[in-house]
Amino acid sequence: MVLDLLVIGTAITLGPLHNSAFILLLSSRRGVRQGLAFLLSWLANLIAVIACVVLLTGGQPPTRHTVPSTATIAVKLAIGLVLVLYGAHRRRRPPRPHGPPRWTARIDNASPATAAGLAWLLQPWAMVGAGAATAVDADLSTLTDWLALTGYCLLATLSLIIMEMYTVWAPTAANARLNGLRSWLEQHQEQLIVTLSLLLGLWLMARSIYELVT
Repeated sequence: MVLDLLVIGTAITLGPLHNSAFILLLSSRRGVRQGLAFLLSWLANLIAVIACVVLLTGGQPPTRHTVPSTATIAVKLAIGLVLVLYGAHRRRRPPRPHGPPRWTARIDNASPATAAGLAWLLQPWAMVGAGAATAVDADLSTLTDWLALTGYCLLATLSLIIMEMYTVWAPTAANARLNGLRSWLEQHQEQLIVTLSLLLGLWLMARSIYELVT
């Protein structure tokens, strides 16, 4: 479980869409406040999903080779397949030029509530679902699994935490460097989405198949 959460959390935090949007928020007139609202909403969403899983399982993982255990593995396998198919579809389709989203023109006047809602919309829910399916195996009677779940939520938020702190400590330098990073993310958005989707999807499929046959 720990290794799977590490892989999923890394894939989530490297996603280009939410990172680009977060940099735009940080560069706005009330950037630190809006960035904090986005970050807290993002983290709260991850924690809420894990909390729901823990409430359903009672903090006790299902016994191997039972119906609940097999169903959980099947869910991870299905999510992996969806990610692979999505990545393959994005890779095959011709690139389409597109401008920035319409909401970027109104970002200076956005409220913290709007920034928080944007975090919810931009969360990669398929990957979050994979994390939730993995968290079913958490045994909350052990400190290791508590730390694993906490580390997963923080890892999936790590890029936002680093950018928020950088903006607070060195706003001038952060603005220049983060805008450069945003330009790079936008130029390589398709490649990043395809790569992360395919790699995580193949990982989930391989792990799920292995768990089903052993």
